[in-house]
Amino acid sequence: MREGEWRLVAVRGATTVDEDEAGKVRERTAELLETMMERNDIREDAIISIIFTATADLVSDFPAVAARTIGLSQIPLLCSQEIPVAGSIERCIRVLMHTYTIKTRDEIRHAYLRGAMQLRTDLPE
Repeated sequence: MREGEWRLVAVRGATTVDEDEAGKVRERTAELLETMMERNDIREDAIISIIFTATADLVSDFPAVAARTIGLSQIPLLCSQEIPVAGSIERCIRVLMHTYTIKTRDEIRHAYLRGAMQLRTDLPE
């Protein structure tokens, strides 16, 4: 692909909550989505879909509710449960956002916030 051409990319992100409370799940998920969009200059109309996973200890709300509350209600959203691997991070919400951008893959800035920062210490902040 040539520089400056629109391309479909996937942007990753994750965050954690301190307790399984619906308001906290929505707040942290909204913060994560807004960070992902801001870091990568993503406009709502460029987003194709968003997949959310949550660890089994988060049952108070769907992370997708947060997307709707920040105006992403026209985008296909899907929630699923994260694989319960022994010793993995607790109360963690992960996001996979499919979007169009003119950025190259190496220009994409994934967002790992709060306790989820340990998932990808190889990435720049």
